[in-house]
Amino acid sequence: MSTTSSGPDKKRVGILISGRGSNMVSLIEAARAGDYPAEIVCVISNRPEAAGLARAEALGIPTQAIDHKAFASREAFEVELDRALRGHGVEIVACAGFMRKMTAGFVEGWRDAMINIHPSLLPSYKGLHTHARALEDGVKIAGCTVHFVRPELDSGPIIAQVAVPVLDGDSEDSLAARILEAEHRLYPHALAMVASGAAKVEGDRVAYRQFQINQMNSLYWPPLS
Repeated sequence: MSTTSSGPDKKRVGILISGRGSNMVSLIEAARAGDYPAEIVCVISNRPEAAGLARAEALGIPTQAIDHKAFASREAFEVELDRALRGHGVEIVACAGFMRKMTAGFVEGWRDAMINIHPSLLPSYKGLHTHARALEDGVKIAGCTVHFVRPELDSGPIIAQVAVPVLDGDSEDSLAARILEAEHRLYPHALAMVASGAAKVEGDRVAYRQFQINQMNSLYWPPLS
């Protein structure tokens, strides 16, 4: 039995994963709320062994594994992936730890309808090993970003960000854990803005509509005395 409720005003969301799907779970749980503007209609993984598939099934979400290794080319895999998404009537694609580089053709086919979360304050620290690189550079504030997907790696109009302080003695693991906790709150918030129409791409930036900004405080780290 599905845990999401369907309605005419809810956008249909498909989640792409490759691993355990912790951000996936945060989106599924957020979508349980009756006033949430999106419903999760499927979870698809390019890795049949991904732990997130079982987690999604336990939460009542239809799942599908499309093993990219079974296809002769990246394009052939994406044809099947696109078919699966459209077969579920997906309107918004949410990448949640989908560790597969996409072709420009696939990305453009979902232009302004595919979003991703990245564990840094983009445009800083694109790619892998973001936390290690941030610690090596000695930054005092790290964070995460939700953005619309573009063909260039970790690029595209930024929807939402959250800043996370870097603490003395932080390791890569401790910083990653703190940022992941922030991701679990940021991603549902960003998806809701996109699904409701409060955040839309204009030109190549995101403009906010129907959204009351009531937090204007700056974050100082270390805090001001």
